[in-house]
Amino acid sequence: MSQTVNVILAAEDRARLLAIASDRNRPLKHVQRARIILLSAERLAVLQIAQQAGVSRPAVWRWQQRYGEAGIDGLLRDKTRKPGRAPLSTGVVAKVLALTCSEPPGEATHWTGRAMAKAVGISLRAVQRLWDAHRLQPHRLRTFKRSNDPKFAEKVEDVVGLYMDPPAHAVVVSIDEKSQIQALDRTQPGLPLKPGKCGTMTHDYKRNGTTTLFAALRA
Repeated sequence: MSQTVNVILAAEDRARLLAIASDRNRPLKHVQRARIILLSAERLAVLQIAQQAGVSRPAVWRWQQRYGEAGIDGLLRDKTRKPGRAPLSTGVVAKVLALTCSEPPGEATHWTGRAMAKAVGISLRAVQRLWDAHRLQPHRLRTFKRSNDPKFAEKVEDVVGLYMDPPAHAVVVSIDEKSQIQALDRTQPGLPLKPGKCGTMTHDYKRNGTTTLFAALRA
């Protein structure tokens, strides 16, 4: 791109451009464009105009061309651009939200962004934007525990106290039961994922027998 417009200012246009360039309440881009045209009318070289206006040479050529085509009003507005991609339809958005709050297919424990993008047919970034906008976090889970055992606090103190403050010269070793088995059934029902709220479940699971429990206390 090179200079194709010779700027000749009428008195009325010069006065208006001077007012724009000296107006402190104007956006910086309007001030720069007005200065470009004012300096162009003085027959300065493009490089000098760019340096004094604080812009690049292609910007000088661009706004010279715009002034030649649309006058000062063309300097004060930006050309609209079509979006690169059409926005997602309400049906697609509703489908993403509904699937996110439902059980994932197969043996997955929660929806991932890539799995959701593949299931709906949109990009990973589009899924992430929808989750952020609706405060959905399927990868997070809040745990809780409510026990009906009246002696629950005493039992917790006994077990935790054994680890926190063991007897003198004692070694405490504990191995949980059913190693390498994924236990999905919890002792209490949890709440499903909702916009703005994480899914919930108890931190402990149903115990269906013991296979490798071992504890030792040596004085």
